Amino acid sequence: MTTINLFKFSQDFQTFPEGQIILHEGDPGNVMYVIQDGLVELTREGKVIEVLGPGDIFGEMALIDKGPRSTTATAKTECKIVPIDEKRFIFMVEETPFFALQVMRILVARLRARYELA
Repeated sequence: MTTINLFKFSQDFQTFPEGQIILHEGDPGNVMYVIQDGLVELTREGKVIEVLGPGDIFGEMALIDKGPRSTTATAKTECKIVPIDEKRFIFMVEETPFFALQVMRILVARLRARYELA
């Protein structure tokens, strides 16, 4: 099961046109996002870190620790993105523990990748 399977039929998605900034590095954040359709480019200090696609998540760090956004996310193509606020996140963790494991795996993979780049 992938994250997209949990949200692929969500009707509460937001649509972003190609080139639109979804979130800014350094801004406060209290929502994470699941990509339903399209590609999202993550940049840090203007450098591309990762390009994400359907089923991927971003913005999870700020949701979990209430810190500022660590990257800027830009719609590389037109995107449908499902916002996940803290209330929904907690519900998902309680009702679908595998969701929490997926989020942790994504966080660990991103941390490992950043340390390898340093």
